[in-house]
Amino acid sequence: MLLRCLSLCRRPLVLLICLLPMGSFSLELKGELVQGGMLIGRVTPGEQVEVMDRAIKVDDQGLFVFGLGRDAPAEIKLTHTNSGDEVTTYSYAVAQRVYREQRVEGVPQKTVTPPPEVLERIRQEAALVREARTVDDRRTDFLSGFVKPLEGPITGVYGSRRVYNGTPGNPHYGLDIAAPTGTEVFAPAPGVVTLVHRDMFYSGGTLLIDHGYGISSTFIHLSELLVEEGQQVAPGDPIARVGATGRATGPHLDWRINWFDVRLDPALVLEHFPAAK
Repeated sequence: MLLRCLSLCRRPLVLLICLLPMGSFSLELKGELVQGGMLIGRVTPGEQVEVMDRAIKVDDQGLFVFGLGRDAPAEIKLTHTNSGDEVTTYSYAVAQRVYREQRVEGVPQKTVTPPPEVLERIRQEAALVREARTVDDRRTDFLSGFVKPLEGPITGVYGSRRVYNGTPGNPHYGLDIAAPTGTEVFAPAPGVVTLVHRDMFYSGGTLLIDHGYGISSTFIHLSELLVEEGQQVAPGDPIARVGATGRATGPHLDWRINWFDVRLDPALVLEHFPAAK
């Protein structure tokens, strides 16, 4: 799909390439403009990009990546500054999603209404995860595309409103894949392990892999972790085993993808950025 854009693109697009045929002033985007989507773009090397007033890192080839969160607004603005300091602002429509409600019964009640003595532990563990997601490595492993970290029935989806034991909780931000305890989990893309924690209060066995430029994968409820922090992994490498640790009612993998602090939908990433076979 090839579209000529003047300064305004209104429709959500699965594959979007916007070109302004005036000199070298050009902008390309690939992905889906939808809540939870990841987009990969290209400009002429040395140019600058901002999305919703947030500066985006552009590599030496002009490549960049950003994500849209669960509650991204219906319209976003992207500002492009070329080498001559000419600035063009694009407005893109973002498809809005309707999220279903999922009622989950039988989770440990202490993970629904945690006792006061564990609140400091919860804060410290959340800080570890946030810090791991701030890694801003210049590797572009995410360009290799993604595969499922294991096969199995999908029992939970991104964005759903969760009610635990009758108590409303935060939305679900991952893709739940059911499998027996001990089933191997594989790296969905190349990366470097940035966090290994064997027993977090909510997420149990927890593992983070950085794929570069703020794109990371998180794997939770694990029964065993097979890698260490700082280790490089390749697609298909065994990294962990499925469990039911933390706030879980049965064995499954909860796989999440982030762009820094922005939570993305793994199902959309798999659909639009699959690894080459």
